[in-house]
Amino acid sequence: MASTTAAATTPTRLSSSSSSSSSPAPLIINANPRRPESSAAAAALINSPPPPSGSFLHLRATTAYYAKMARNVIAKASAGEVAAPQAVTATTTPEIVKTLQDAWDKVEDKYAVTSLAVAGGVALWGSVGMISAIEKLPLIPGVLELVGIGYTGWFAYKNLVFQPDREALIRKIKDAYKEITGSSS
Repeated sequence: MASTTAAATTPTRLSSSSSSSSSPAPLIINANPRRPESSAAAAALINSPPPPSGSFLHLRATTAYYAKMARNVIAKASAGEVAAPQAVTATTTPEIVKTLQDAWDKVEDKYAVTSLAVAGGVALWGSVGMISAIEKLPLIPGVLELVGIGYTGWFAYKNLVFQPDREALIRKIKDAYKEITGSSS
């Protein structure tokens, strides 16, 4: 009897009936002949999620109730207390905001300026992403830093060390500024 129980509970291998070499691996089946005695045991074998509890719905309902309750609160002063009148302070806008508002009012093609601002924001976002990707590469950031230091040194030597070169650089900057702004001064 013990030998039949041990044989019944051990998994058995079934091979496919076809003799082709491309057949799948043999299937392992548990040959335990016992069946669950009750429906509760059968339900325990099925892996189903637990039924939703009403606690979440209750929590949401009470939160909504207290949120509505908080909106209906009115504060009243008692008869013995008199509230002192508060001085109304006018908020002044900073000078830079006024300057920006005046400049925006002078703009004729607001659609083009807004489009350029959005394109500039997208370009800034893209360049930040590209720079962060380059920073992750193993050797490139160090090489680019050396190139930047070298170019800065060359630019300073060529344009800033000697006075005639400085004056020529200042003249180029002023000419470019006049060309961009369109002013004659």
